[in-house]
Amino acid sequence: MKTLSYETLKAQNYDGYLLESAPERVFQFGEGNFLRGFTDYFIDVMNEKAHFNGKVVVCQPIASGLTEQINKQEGLYTLFSQGFQQGEQITKKRVISCISRCLNPYENYEAVLNCADNPDLRFIICNTTEAGIVYDPNCRFTDMPASSFPGKLTQFLYRRFQTYHATKGKGFIILACELIDNNGKELEQCVLKYARQWELGADFISWLTAENVFCSTLVDRIVTGYPHKEAEKLWQTLGYKDHLINTGELFALWVIEGPDWIKKEFPVEEAKLPILITDDHKPYKTRKVRVLNGAHTAFVPAAYLAGQNIVRDCMNDKVIHAFMNKTLYEEILPTLDLPKEELLVFAAAVTERFQNPFIDHALLAICLNTTSKWKTRLMPSLKEYIHRKGQLPACITASFAFYIAFYSGKNPRAKDYEVQDAQFVLDFFHANKEQTEAQLTKAVCQNQEFWGEDLSLIPGFEQAVLDYFTIINQSGAYALMRLFYEQKA
Repeated sequence: MKTLSYETLKAQNYDGYLLESAPERVFQFGEGNFLRGFTDYFIDVMNEKAHFNGKVVVCQPIASGLTEQINKQEGLYTLFSQGFQQGEQITKKRVISCISRCLNPYENYEAVLNCADNPDLRFIICNTTEAGIVYDPNCRFTDMPASSFPGKLTQFLYRRFQTYHATKGKGFIILACELIDNNGKELEQCVLKYARQWELGADFISWLTAENVFCSTLVDRIVTGYPHKEAEKLWQTLGYKDHLINTGELFALWVIEGPDWIKKEFPVEEAKLPILITDDHKPYKTRKVRVLNGAHTAFVPAAYLAGQNIVRDCMNDKVIHAFMNKTLYEEILPTLDLPKEELLVFAAAVTERFQNPFIDHALLAICLNTTSKWKTRLMPSLKEYIHRKGQLPACITASFAFYIAFYSGKNPRAKDYEVQDAQFVLDFFHANKEQTEAQLTKAVCQNQEFWGEDLSLIPGFEQAVLDYFTIINQSGAYALMRLFYEQKA
């Protein structure tokens, strides 16, 4: 069986969309599953639907990666998008043809810098993980390549400046996809620090800020990567070997914070893609964190204590599903200011994503670092609900009790898992493991190192948490969720 290539597809009389030749308009730091299942998919659709006519040249950001395999397959790979859509189970297949080549900066950095001389290049996309956008003062301009990603980007931008600084419109639209707050602005600050540290000159700094747009973005799609167990079976179906098969959910959303004129160069609306270019991405990030991530953090520890292991299975349990729905629709959505219909559509999509039959999302994986997750995902909804309604949100308050029960180690499933969190969190629960229910509840509520404030000062919160914690210990997590289910019934 032949490996995927343009020649292989032609021999099959492949009739899907392919773009074999086009100018390289996008430079991409990152060749992993996520960008290939997210941004490269979008660019491929823009090529087909909106005449973007652009290829992506990819740079492998770390020493080991997929450069050799990507080039062997001429940048081609098959993407399977799978899940529920309006209640129907769907699988979509697409051969992605927007990548031209992949470069390894640790083998030929000059080839990377040469891309900065390309007059057609206009966009830079990056996803170098949360640890990627970091300023390292030990990073040197003379290193080839610089050790940090912002250092590499500064070198790349300086090469562009040397070539085109007198020409308007030859800067870049930079789309940062790392999972940190204000990713684009943080990246810009790192680049400016290197420009100053390396004494690259006032003219370069002026060009950076005048001719380049660093866009913060919100990315939202689960990309599950190469399907190791099913790969050879899929090859038989496809009729070719594809060592870069990628898989992910159907849902996708990309919110880009930038000026409206970007739409003229990045035709996302014409391609009818789920991409929003806005002057403020923060409300959409708040929606994702509070709705999708908040729902996860609210019910997952409870569901695990109740005997479940996978998110999808929780959605098939009427009691757990009802607890999640009550949390989501009655306590989280009313605290958000986006249009109600928009919130309801997003919440319905969240449920379909949780039900995805192709994704085994382990509850224990979601339980990692629940302390910080509860603070960022649920505490704002707790406080806003109290502000707007004048009372405690019952399910969110119960989720705090489920959190304590999960971390305390005093439950029937405690022997099956090890709590994973920051060391100071683990040390706290170890030091308080012999406390009574009331003592432990008080200590957790009052721990300002966890929450940044004393939650026991919220009227009625500590006692309500204790009441729920007692029910969990006496009757089990499922019994407490059932109480909410029966109240609704």
